[in-house]
Amino acid sequence: MSAQIHAFLCLQDNIGVLIHDPNTGACAAIDAPEEEAILAALAEKGWTLTDILVTHRHSDHVQGIDGLKRRTGCRVVAPAKAREAVPSADVWVGEGDGVLVGTLEARVLETPGHCADHVSYWFEQDRALFAGDTLFTLGCGRMFEGTYADFWKSLQRLAALPDNTQVYCGHDYTLSNARFALAADPDNAALKARVRQAEQAKAEGRFLVPSTIEQEKATNPFLRAGELSVAKTVHKEGAAPVEVFQSLREWKNTF
Repeated sequence: MSAQIHAFLCLQDNIGVLIHDPNTGACAAIDAPEEEAILAALAEKGWTLTDILVTHRHSDHVQGIDGLKRRTGCRVVAPAKAREAVPSADVWVGEGDGVLVGTLEARVLETPGHCADHVSYWFEQDRALFAGDTLFTLGCGRMFEGTYADFWKSLQRLAALPDNTQVYCGHDYTLSNARFALAADPDNAALKARVRQAEQAKAEGRFLVPSTIEQEKATNPFLRAGELSVAKTVHKEGAAPVEVFQSLREWKNTF
């Protein structure tokens, strides 16, 4: 049986995710934004927490770790570069490492840009990517550390995954991302349709997570920095895609 995945809201706009192995009963939380919300989701599904997979060190992704570890005895897997910020982790990981959740296997991809220690977890067999704050539905994270070239490289790595990869991100910023995307790529018909889906989902109390790599490549302006239509919007016709990406990200910071 394949992985079972459940996404739910934590805090104000964080997205909590559980990935469950029905073969062994193992279950991992991707990050730990809010202890009580994760415990409620576990109770709702009837799953037992065995692992926490940390994407990066920011407090809204790690603040529930200690409480969950005390209450469940779960193993905590965290980026080696976030060692000081997540001292209670049991396993430190970096580029190319494998992580097992029961029989489900993830590969660790270092995806710096939002912050230097950021990693994503790629469950290839289950076509599931847990991208944290690197890639959002219709957007990407704010850059706090490193260079735009680093961030662009991280996004290109994720965009190169199979089109049917399901993308689970760390926040529900979809409608604000959608407004920016329409400004950056106003003639994109696929984007307009995606925005309508996002608005309907919001009205029904849902959110557009997971997305897919195929959908993001078609509608996310930060993955479309190589498209002439997007480059024109930021007056960067003929520039390298990384320069277009930088202009887009800096514009989004003020949007």
